[in-house]
Amino acid sequence: MSLILASQSPRRKQLLEWAEIDFAVIVKSTDEAYPANLSIADVPVYIAREKAVTVKAFTQEHYVEYNKTPILAADTVVVLGDRIIGKPSNREDAISILKSLSGQRHAVITGVVILTETKEIAFADTTYVTFHPLTEDQIVFYVDKYKPYDKAGAYAIQEWIGVVGIKAIEGDFYNVMGLPVSRVVKALEQVR
Repeated sequence: MSLILASQSPRRKQLLEWAEIDFAVIVKSTDEAYPANLSIADVPVYIAREKAVTVKAFTQEHYVEYNKTPILAADTVVVLGDRIIGKPSNREDAISILKSLSGQRHAVITGVVILTETKEIAFADTTYVTFHPLTEDQIVFYVDKYKPYDKAGAYAIQEWIGVVGIKAIEGDFYNVMGLPVSRVVKALEQVR
C-alpha cells in the first residue's frame, strides 16, 4: 500500500482509483469545527489536517505496520461571496442552498494535507463554478432524485445538475468533485 486515505468520500476513492494509486481507507470521526479567526481558504486545510492527525494517531496505536505510510486527508468547502456553505441539513436547506447558487459564480476550495513520518504537505486548491439560472422545478427534481445531503454546496458536479446546470468552470474539475488529483500526485512524488 502506498497511501492511507483518511476519507470515506466515494468520490475521493474513485479519483484515486482513476489515478491508479494504491491506497487503503482508514477513517476516524473528527470535529469539523474550526477557529473563527481562520481565513476562508485556511478552513478546509485546517479540517483536513485534523482528519490526517487523527488517523495518524490511530494508525500509530493500532496499525504499527502503517507508520511509514503517507496519510492523505482532504476537505472541500463551497464559498459564495464571503460565506462558507456547508452540507445541507435537510431537503429544505438543500433547495435553499441551490437557489442561492443559481445564476451565481462561487468558489470550491479543497484543502489537502499529506502527512508522513517526518513531514507535512498542505495546500488549498480553488476552482470557480458558475451556474446557469436554475428553475425551482430543476432544483426540486435534483434534490429529490439525488439527495445531495452529504455534499458541500448541496450538489455534485458529476451528477445531473452539473451536466445541465453548470455554465462555466475555472480551474480543476476534479477539485470540485473533492480532490485536485493532479496536484495530489505531484505532492506525493515529493514524499517518495
